Amino acid sequence: MAPSRAVYTTGRAVLRRPVALSSPRLHHRRLISAYGYEQAKVLALSSLGEPKDVLHLHAHSIAPPHSDLLTLRFLASPINPADITQIQGVYPTRLAFGTSLGTTEPIAVGGNEGVAEVIAKGGGVQGLEKGDWVIMKNQGFGTWRTHAQTKAEEVVLVRGEDREGLRPEQVGTVSVNPMTAWRMLRDFVSLKEGEWFVQNGANSGVGRAAIQLGKLWGYKSLNIVRKRESGMEELKADLTSLGADAVVTDEEFEAKDFRDRVKDLTNGGREPIRLGLNCVGGPLVGSMAKHLAAGAHMVTYGAMSKKPVKLPTGLLIFKDIHFDGFWVSKWSDANPGEKETCIKEVLKLTREGNFKDVPMSPVTWNHDTKQDEL
Repeated sequence: MAPSRAVYTTGRAVLRRPVALSSPRLHHRRLISAYGYEQAKVLALSSLGEPKDVLHLHAHSIAPPHSDLLTLRFLASPINPADITQIQGVYPTRLAFGTSLGTTEPIAVGGNEGVAEVIAKGGGVQGLEKGDWVIMKNQGFGTWRTHAQTKAEEVVLVRGEDREGLRPEQVGTVSVNPMTAWRMLRDFVSLKEGEWFVQNGANSGVGRAAIQLGKLWGYKSLNIVRKRESGMEELKADLTSLGADAVVTDEEFEAKDFRDRVKDLTNGGREPIRLGLNCVGGPLVGSMAKHLAAGAHMVTYGAMSKKPVKLPTGLLIFKDIHFDGFWVSKWSDANPGEKETCIKEVLKLTREGNFKDVPMSPVTWNHDTKQDEL
């Protein structure tokens, strides 16, 4: 799985791609018509397909808010792999197409995660003020925007003490990748300190989060990444700096003699591998499962290779290996209180310097940006 990419809006919007990132500037110029309408742009699509073929910019106006409505200025909105598959039409949650943004043909806005600032509110809004930061309560909002208007009940307040000292991109990327890693490490197996988990896609946003959280909780991690022609040692060093106990390529992992390496890592099996995390799919998952201890769980949360998982039946019968799926959107919708608590904890770890966000780089856009500039 590739590292997450992200879009950022700073009154202007900033498109984030993988690599090192610089902080977006928060100073912005509001464009308001003579009638008080906020001028906004969205990154939209009118049909499903490859993002490069179907995404386009659309300008529209937002009326002053009334009753329980908020006007938001987006500060940071990541591009996660699920956003891409949603645009391609192969993700379970479908995009919401409509004409509410002033188009004759239905369009949808990309993006599911992000952080926004309240810049205006209706008279019926309680508990939120201008200047507050909020994140979306549910998936499917369409966060690739400069501005938006929504009901107050559709957002979750990020309290001042929780965001203090943090950049928008750190807050705007907390509810998917770190949340996924947190729940998978905690909800399927009660790992003890010194026990192992193995994961593929270890350099993905979820993978990087799992390494760091596992280290904080005393777990050991065996991390698999795709072999590449250049930058391999730098990648291994990067993940090791996050707390990875072992980083290997998929080719190294599937070598015949790797079982001896696993035996050495796990102290002769006395430190069992009781959890596997899979976002790739394909035959690699079966190889991972062979190293799991009896009664362990293999949790699948992605399928970036688009290849089916093949499993030896003996693992099910004789080792009682459990194969589970996890979808963070479904979990978040069913557990809003736990989601908010988890977000607060990750933000706290980030403020304390114990959790690093995924590397990104910015491409800035605003209301004046032309299509060919993105």
